[in-house]
Amino acid sequence: MKKLSIILLILFCGATAFAQITDPKATEVWEPVPRKVTPARNGAAPSDAIVLFDGKDLNEWKSRKDGAAAKWKVENGYLEVVKGTGDIMTNRKFGDIQLHIEWSAPMEIVGEGQGRGNSGVFLQERYEVQVLDSYVSRTYSNGQAASLYKQSIPLVNATVAPGEWNVYDIIFHAPRFNEDGVKVADGYVTVMHNGIVVQNHQRLLGTTEYIGFPKNPAHGDGSIILQDHGNPVRFRNIWLREL
Repeated sequence: MKKLSIILLILFCGATAFAQITDPKATEVWEPVPRKVTPARNGAAPSDAIVLFDGKDLNEWKSRKDGAAAKWKVENGYLEVVKGTGDIMTNRKFGDIQLHIEWSAPMEIVGEGQGRGNSGVFLQERYEVQVLDSYVSRTYSNGQAASLYKQSIPLVNATVAPGEWNVYDIIFHAPRFNEDGVKVADGYVTVMHNGIVVQNHQRLLGTTEYIGFPKNPAHGDGSIILQDHGNPVRFRNIWLREL
């Protein structure tokens, strides 16, 4: 009974303290002041972004296979997968990020399902946001465009026609591991596909495996990987902001 009385007294005093605030300035917070960032238009990079591809060269990228210079084609402001040259990955490694990337499926229709305009955006080298021509082609739902591969079906299919440009804006919060390699916080991914939220703060179960269930090996920051799946998918205007 005594403990209950103390709790009630604390609640009453707290409520009374709030009730006594009559000056609006008492709840104004002036510091810190958010730094100024200049936004850009038409998907271009804001002033505090790290530009990974601006249509000119692949200096920010290397071959995943051997670490040599990336061998994908660059022309007319975009880069294109060259079949058989392998995945490419960023030279730099990242943690939590806001990523902007645009991609276009080939206009020449070859195959169906996973054989049609297939690539992928891998976050920290492990977590894939699927790239696929899902405009009119059918495949398993957790493997279509904008899925977290084999984990999370997109809320809607916002894919545009082959030859047109799809836009992904991805917010990635990386999982955390303690010094013993135990995961102590899940990773989360939000994906906006052509301005439409299709993954809404979706929890990552672990790595996005082609075969089998997600795994959770301990890791730190990682590169962004773009996949060579054998289709001439194009990418442009790639930039990120570290969060």
